Amino acid sequence: MSLSGKKIWIDIEQPKTAIMFKSLWKMFQNEKAELFITARDYDSTYQILDNSDITYLKIGRHGGEKLENKLETYIDRLKQLVPLIKKFSPDYFVTFLSIEGTRIAYGLKIPSICMNDEPRNIPVCKLIHPFIEKIITPKCIPEELYIKLYADPEKIIRYNGLDEIAWISEYSPNPEILKNFEVDRGKYVLIRTEPTHASYLIHKVKPEETQIKAFLPQIFKEFPNHKYFLLVRSKDQEEFLSKGLKTLSREKNVIITQYLPNLVDFCFYGGLVISGGGTIVRESSLLNVPSIEFFPGKSAPQEKFLIKNGFPLEHIRDTDNLSKRAIEILNQGPTIERFKISSFKGKINQFENPNKICFDFVKENLNQCKNS
Repeated sequence: MSLSGKKIWIDIEQPKTAIMFKSLWKMFQNEKAELFITARDYDSTYQILDNSDITYLKIGRHGGEKLENKLETYIDRLKQLVPLIKKFSPDYFVTFLSIEGTRIAYGLKIPSICMNDEPRNIPVCKLIHPFIEKIITPKCIPEELYIKLYADPEKIIRYNGLDEIAWISEYSPNPEILKNFEVDRGKYVLIRTEPTHASYLIHKVKPEETQIKAFLPQIFKEFPNHKYFLLVRSKDQEEFLSKGLKTLSREKNVIITQYLPNLVDFCFYGGLVISGGGTIVRESSLLNVPSIEFFPGKSAPQEKFLIKNGFPLEHIRDTDNLSKRAIEILNQGPTIERFKISSFKGKINQFENPNKICFDFVKENLNQCKNS
């Protein structure tokens, strides 16, 4: 049965969600469900959505690094969302980790479901888990981490895979970025800054700082003819890198930016991906691209899962060791086989797609309501 006549509200609170949910909302559209999509201004979320073929409403913004600002923006966003959601009157609410959306769904008795692969985000989890009706989580992340953060074990849906499989499983390489950005495959490096505004890094790293300043100069010295795309998360990080890498930032082949279109293509055709956060290196390693994470903390279960299953991912916190390993990888260079779709498709198809799990669950529940 189709979902014709059913209304679904989706709230997008970060870039990862904007990327991840593209195929999910297409599944709902194909079933003729009516969608209402709202989004928060954070990092490149709006730019990613603007490049999609979906209509969405811009509501609220991220609170930054200060706790009082997070609280104020939460309150403001609630005030803006409540009348809109009451008017739309959704039959279901779908999110990744939207605190505002979850609270509204609970208050208005709207059935809800979320995906959550980030129990390190302790404050957000504590605010969502008591109110959300179902939580989809990867099996590789210990269930007790969610239960400690107030998740009811009966609410948890487990699957064999990672969130990033939701979009990598449907990905087909498009070499247009090579022409558009004047790069050769395997001859550039994509580097992502740390998520310094995330609650689990507040008070550990200054919001504008990034370790890229410490390790990039040595890599550049060895490979001055490669291109380097430095993908920052905020204007503060952009200014910090521009000042900290004064000489390099003047080089034409060092690009500092808050946004790159078709980011998966950038990963696929790159010689190496380095990141202070997990999502992009999970993407790239699933694509069989050599990947290094320098997140200033313990390796997440997802990274351990990828390493255990033979994907090319390493977690190196020491900047000197990172530089040395990056140089080794770039010296080796990619094989021709690495740029074929077969180099990654078969391997990831053995795992489950969380978007499909979410879609099937929502559809089944909405159809049960229709028939009752």
